Amino acid sequence: MTIEYPARIELARTPTPLEKLARTSAALGVEVWIKRDDLTGAELSGNKIRKLEFLFADAMARGADTVITGGGEQSNHCRATALAATRLGLRSVVLLRTADPGNPPTTRGNILLDRLAGAEIVWISPDEWQRRGEIFVREAERVKKAGHKAYVIPEGGSNAIGSWGYVVCAEEIDAQLAARPDVPTTVIHACGSGGTAAGLVIGARELSWSDRNIRVASVNVCDDRDYFVDVIGRICRGMRDDPEIEGEIDIVDGYVGDGYARSRPQELEQLVAMARREAVILDPVYTGKAWFGLVSELAKDRERFGQRVVFVHTGGIFGLFPAAERIFGSGGS
Repeated sequence: MTIEYPARIELARTPTPLEKLARTSAALGVEVWIKRDDLTGAELSGNKIRKLEFLFADAMARGADTVITGGGEQSNHCRATALAATRLGLRSVVLLRTADPGNPPTTRGNILLDRLAGAEIVWISPDEWQRRGEIFVREAERVKKAGHKAYVIPEGGSNAIGSWGYVVCAEEIDAQLAARPDVPTTVIHACGSGGTAAGLVIGARELSWSDRNIRVASVNVCDDRDYFVDVIGRICRGMRDDPEIEGEIDIVDGYVGDGYARSRPQELEQLVAMARREAVILDPVYTGKAWFGLVSELAKDRERFGQRVVFVHTGGIFGLFPAAERIFGSGGS
């Protein structure tokens, strides 16, 4: 089958590897594989760059010379957007959400990379974030008055254009599993804005994964199941006109914990255990929560996700560095 894609600019290093985690498989009692989308690049590592390949193609086709986007203070998406913009000769403006915009956090992790890329950072409060659509419009008008043309990229790059990046990923997984036995398989990942999930769900439909007993499951790291069924469904319908797509959206709810970007000790313990068992580095905001959800579900029911699990590692390593004290204290090990 040949899937028809929108225009795309290649930025990510793909296909990313699919690796078996032998020790983890033995520990959890199921066959565990990891799709290494943390290896889509170095500075551009993670899942966001797959979406940005399509979004930047659209931005440049529209004659934009500036991109505007937003996210949390340690946003992987904003970092990838800023660096990709610089690579393509464009300007970037990033809205970063923080508790006290008048006293922003120190320049480390993704914030450091935003600054190195030359991004203009606009600090906004959580209350202002609720009106981010208005602020995007305001910033676009400011860019226009300065003689430039802006293109707004939504948080996470999660819309009907960006999500095609994860249809590409689904094709890679499909090819990588083709030589292996068809056993009940779940492709599982962290869900924060819905675009990765939407791309994988559409990819599963395009590739007839249900015929091979492969399904997609998303561990939400914020909000709840109803919220993401709605968001992912809307993105999917923007990609393919299918009123029944919500029936294929599986949200593994219950692992938001203390909230977005807030980690509980048991989540961090699993993050450390993964690093020491497999030398796979998870992040506390996305992959760490999703991995904790996966392990917790398997502890309750080893057959919850079938005989094989493919964990999509969506990156986030730069957001790990500001969490060092939360993981190890002020100097412990």
